[in-house]
Amino acid sequence: MLQLRDAEEGGPAGSPGSPAAAAMLVPGEAEPPAPPAAASSEPPRQQLRPLSVRTANRAGRLREYFVFRPGTIEQAVNEIRAVVLPAEDGGVQSVWLLTEIDHWNNEKERLVLITDRSLLICKYNFLSLQCQHVTRIALAAVDTVSVGEFEFPPKSLNKREGFGIRIQWDKQSRASFINRWNPWSTNIPYVTFTEHPMADADEKIASLCLLENFKTQLIQAVKKAHKECAAPGRASGVLVLERPLLIETYVGLMSFINNEAKLGYSMTRGKIGF
Repeated sequence: MLQLRDAEEGGPAGSPGSPAAAAMLVPGEAEPPAPPAAASSEPPRQQLRPLSVRTANRAGRLREYFVFRPGTIEQAVNEIRAVVLPAEDGGVQSVWLLTEIDHWNNEKERLVLITDRSLLICKYNFLSLQCQHVTRIALAAVDTVSVGEFEFPPKSLNKREGFGIRIQWDKQSRASFINRWNPWSTNIPYVTFTEHPMADADEKIASLCLLENFKTQLIQAVKKAHKECAAPGRASGVLVLERPLLIETYVGLMSFINNEAKLGYSMTRGKIGF
């Protein structure tokens, strides 16, 4: 190491005391090497790697839905076949797990059966494994199938995104004024479906939730039913349209609470489930 040392005063030029040599570098003593660091008795800390929050949350949420528990959907499908009336409905073609969206924008978990002559919409309790209600729609009465994005009035406060399918029957495009403004009315001449919110989370059940496949099979079944059950003096055939699906809600407070809390689904809610 080099040290800087002040020169002594009064010496001749060039000597250690002269102004020209006011300071000079001289070799100093080498510093002793630093002792090696003592080995730490603490174990090395693990590095924390960020996890995929979306994946973890989605897997956790999947277990909250009773329909995705092992064996539940299989048992439900076997039991739901008992509501089919062979003389009226014919044979079962396919079973689907979809979300119904009512005229007030409320989501409802539904099992849907396409038979030879009917469309069966089943309200099924996946907690108690019981079919609570069945709506039967004759395929020969279906006149319009619309597919498109959801649309709301411009001043609506509660909107949704995504695609759906709407099935209309008896040549009625809209419900009456009283039924439209009654959130509990079931006298609505159409039904609207979209995919289950966890449709792509379970590979085993994903095939039951594909809206595009449901649309294809439904249209084929409706066309076949129209040919077999054509009524005299009545135009046969089904009209397939691609257009926005209007949901006439404005404030939407009830549907906001219902959809945010997932009240239309059979799932766990803290220490209880319904």
